[in-house]
Amino acid sequence: MMNPSVQTISAQEITLHQLSETFGLVPTDEAQFFPEWQENLPELSPVEQQWLDQVKDDYLHLSQYPMLEPIVKMVVLSPLLSVAGFYRSPFYLAAEHEVRITSQDNGTTVRGKIDILICQPQFWITVIEAKRAEYSLKVGIPQALAYMMAYPQPEKPAFGLVTNGTEFIFIKLSQQPTPHYSFSNEFSVLNQGNELYRVAGILKKLGQIAQSLN
Repeated sequence: MMNPSVQTISAQEITLHQLSETFGLVPTDEAQFFPEWQENLPELSPVEQQWLDQVKDDYLHLSQYPMLEPIVKMVVLSPLLSVAGFYRSPFYLAAEHEVRITSQDNGTTVRGKIDILICQPQFWITVIEAKRAEYSLKVGIPQALAYMMAYPQPEKPAFGLVTNGTEFIFIKLSQQPTPHYSFSNEFSVLNQGNELYRVAGILKKLGQIAQSLN
C-alpha cells in the first residue's frame, strides 16, 4: 500500500525551485565545471557538414507549419544523433524510459519518462527532451534535470540536451559532493552560419567521454 505521506510529482510539472528544495540541486558558475562543450571538439567531415546544412534547410521550411515533438525528433534529432555516432556500437537508444527519484529527507518522489535516452552499458550519456518548436527551452530544463538526477551511477557526471528543434542547450550534472549543474551557451538554427555543426561536435565529444568512462 502506498504511504499517504509520500508526495509524487510528475517530472513534466517539476520546477527548478522544487528540485532545489527537495533534492538540494543548485546551479554552479564555476568556469571549469563544464568544459566539455567548449574544448577539443571533434571536427565534422565535409559530408557531415553538407548533411547538416540540408537538415537546417529542411527545418526552416517545415517550421513555417506547426511542429510537434515527433516531427522535431525526426527532422532534427535523428540526423544529429546519426552524425554523432549514437546509432552505432557501443551505444543504443531507449525511448519513453521511465525514471523515478525519491528524496531521502521528505519522501517526495518524482516520476516521468525520458523522451530519448542514449545508453552505453552501465553509462547514460545524454537525456534529450524535445519540445514543440514554439516552446521555450525553459519548459524542458527542469524535466531533463529531474531525469538526470535518476542516473544510476551518481559518482559519474551526467549530460543532457534540451531542444525545441530551433534552440539547443546542453546540461552537465554532478551529484558529488552535492547535486549541482551548469549550462552551455544556447545554440540556434536561426543564427548565422550553421550552429548544428557545434551541436553535433558536442554530441560527438560526449560520446567519446562515455566510451572513455566505461
